Amino acid sequence: MNQELANIIKIYSTGTHQELSSYLIGKSKDTLIGALIDLLTMYINDKNSSTIREFITVTLAGYQHKETKIGYNGFKQDAFVSGKTIKCEAKPKNVDTEEFEKYKRGKRKTSPSKLNGGGNFTDYTSTRLEKDKKEKDLNMLVSGFVNGKLIYIIEFPFNFKDFVKNLETQIKKWQNKLKGSKSTKGQFLRSANFNYKDFIRCPNLKIIYLLNNTELSKHKPYIDKGFYKFLKAKTK
Repeated sequence: MNQELANIIKIYSTGTHQELSSYLIGKSKDTLIGALIDLLTMYINDKNSSTIREFITVTLAGYQHKETKIGYNGFKQDAFVSGKTIKCEAKPKNVDTEEFEKYKRGKRKTSPSKLNGGGNFTDYTSTRLEKDKKEKDLNMLVSGFVNGKLIYIIEFPFNFKDFVKNLETQIKKWQNKLKGSKSTKGQFLRSANFNYKDFIRCPNLKIIYLLNNTELSKHKPYIDKGFYKFLKAKTK
């Protein structure tokens, strides 16, 4: 974090609006641009929060983003049916290339995961799955970033059979493990995962955003081999 951004954050948090305005007015255009870029870089690559990546994914797909944690991530009005609302669940994933460098230098024991069109549902339950399946107008938005740069956004219906079957299988395995247990802990599946193999056969799949072939190839080292082949076939 550069010193100017640090000062701006301190004044914003401890000072008044007038003090912050006075401080900013006295700064050059280049200084303000530099501070803004640093702030965006930090925010979009934040490992503990996917809010801005979620916002980008949802809005570029044409949905209104919901800022609350409860419920789905966005909605839009159906263009053909009056009064009909379409919901979306966004699963953005960001890859930090520095983690790959750490692995090469031996400072990281395991190889970082690559973009594979995947995502996960945290603390998932059979009840939640049944609720999601009943939402006839629920779409998944899967996106991938490399160091905060958007690589792709893919949209498909939640109820696509391969996608749902994968979740059902994981839920069933979790339920079988719980059988006979008297413990009240772990009454939800910590993470229900999926990847591109669970949705690429969907006939209603849409490529909302994708880098062109030249730009995509620059990020090949950070994309799963099979998924890269799928994306490459979709490029222009």
